[in-house]
Amino acid sequence: MAAKEKWSREVTEHSDALDLENKVFAKDDPKEIAKSLKRSAERSRRRKGTPYQSAMSMLTFYINRAGDNLSAERRKTLEAAKDELRALFDRD
Repeated sequence: MAAKEKWSREVTEHSDALDLENKVFAKDDPKEIAKSLKRSAERSRRRKGTPYQSAMSMLTFYINRAGDNLSAERRKTLEAAKDELRALFDRD
């Protein structure tokens, strides 16, 4: 189990596609999470898809890997960040 946790943490912290702001997923404001992911995705030259795809993929990856370890409040914040990302990228 620890190996899996270590693997997902490593991906989140050292993604090949995005250089994430430190503790981006710990922020309390969904808008701030989305803005940070958008900045990271737009600055990245290593991503394979569009900035929107990269940002949304990283957020979804984090939510899925955290799974049951996320509190209901934390999950709600992160899910709201998806809506904010869609809005920032005009994907409503």
